[in-house]
Amino acid sequence: MPKVKPHRTSPSLDMTPMVDLAFLLVTFFMLTTKFAPEEAVVVDTPSSTSEIRLPESHVITIAVDKDKRVFFGVDDDAIKSDLLTQVGAKYGVSFTPSQIQAFKGVASSFGTPIEQLPALLSLDSEQRKNVKQTGIPADSVNNQFIEWVQTAQQLSRKSAYGKPSYVAIKGDGNADVPTVKRVIKLMQDKNINRFNLITDLETKPVAGN
Repeated sequence: MPKVKPHRTSPSLDMTPMVDLAFLLVTFFMLTTKFAPEEAVVVDTPSSTSEIRLPESHVITIAVDKDKRVFFGVDDDAIKSDLLTQVGAKYGVSFTPSQIQAFKGVASSFGTPIEQLPALLSLDSEQRKNVKQTGIPADSVNNQFIEWVQTAQQLSRKSAYGKPSYVAIKGDGNADVPTVKRVIKLMQDKNINRFNLITDLETKPVAGN
């Protein structure tokens, strides 16, 4: 008698759960991703082999470009309004509610003297991109730079973090060295001695066998 061959069916895999999972992951990353704010100046940082990573938040960033301009940025949204009004009060400059709101976006990186800041904040975001900022004054005669740093540090101590912000200096590879040294000295004169220098990671040479 011939053997009866069992009917074979090819296995099937239901991909519906996998598709649902993929869409859930995409939605999660879209809702939680925080895009880096657009910076007011492009700084080509030098490379090094240091692997120490800068914290992702609670950071004050000081940038020095190749044209000797000094830029300041802070990422703590909670202190930005008070930061603007307090520094403005020291120089007799006041700001409207709409300008204070605009500062929350600009404060990630700007290089404008306090006297010119109201005009900059009155522009829309596209117009601000076309404004060539002259840099924050940072010298013994007009030292607005250190006012921004000190006030941000004081406010950050009172914030939810309860401690001063990290300070990071971002110098262009072609930056004027005396300008970078002056920025560091101005901070050290105010006992701000802990800061990081931002660099690009350089590939370490592979040792031969």
